[in-house]
Amino acid sequence: MDPWISIIIPARNDAKALRRTLSYLQALHCLESAEIIVAASGDKDETEDAVAGRGRVLWPARSTRSALMNAGAAAATGEVFFFLHADSLPPVDAFAEIRRVLRNPRIVGGAFAHRFEERAWSLRLISWINRRRYFLTRNYYGDQGIFVRAEIFRGLGGYRDLFMEDLDFSQRLKRLGRTKVVPRPVVTSGRRFLTCGPWRAFSFVVWLLLLHSLGLDTQHYVGRWDALGERNLQD
Repeated sequence: MDPWISIIIPARNDAKALRRTLSYLQALHCLESAEIIVAASGDKDETEDAVAGRGRVLWPARSTRSALMNAGAAAATGEVFFFLHADSLPPVDAFAEIRRVLRNPRIVGGAFAHRFEERAWSLRLISWINRRRYFLTRNYYGDQGIFVRAEIFRGLGGYRDLFMEDLDFSQRLKRLGRTKVVPRPVVTSGRRFLTCGPWRAFSFVVWLLLLHSLGLDTQHYVGRWDALGERNLQD
């Protein structure tokens, strides 16, 4: 029987976080109704060892996050796609929450609330500020665990290959119907923020959001953001 939900995880040289996330996912309620697809780039041996048979691993030709997620979605067979970062942990009853939301046929998708794993006061305040933003705008980031009906995702053509692809996708998604924020949080590592300084990273995100909102190009900032991620992986 085909799975009801497909968990799609883009993973780029982050085997340590991926191993932990996949171990955590084994405790999700009703995991038997799901398939797990890891769309990966980077070190094959470390990634395969981290997955350890707990999901299907794909190696797309292109390694941008959007390309990885689109490749995972192309191979997925679920009625619902649930995109999860390699360092993000959803609530154990995430599937029940998604089912509850999607019982309303007018709702096309949504995301979870967000909380950083680390308890630094600065990260807690940033999460509080961010919470007001996405409940008001229904614009979501990838570390919130975006979910969408499969036919809607295909109709939208998936993620566009650009920086801030998650924000762009959620904006296009809400034009097709209602979206919903599940108030239960996806818990995500704040490594990137702590490495470069929480307020410096937050200011950078706000700057990118402003540029995106004004319709200006953000592509040349990709290298700076990825560089922060690479520093995290080395720590």
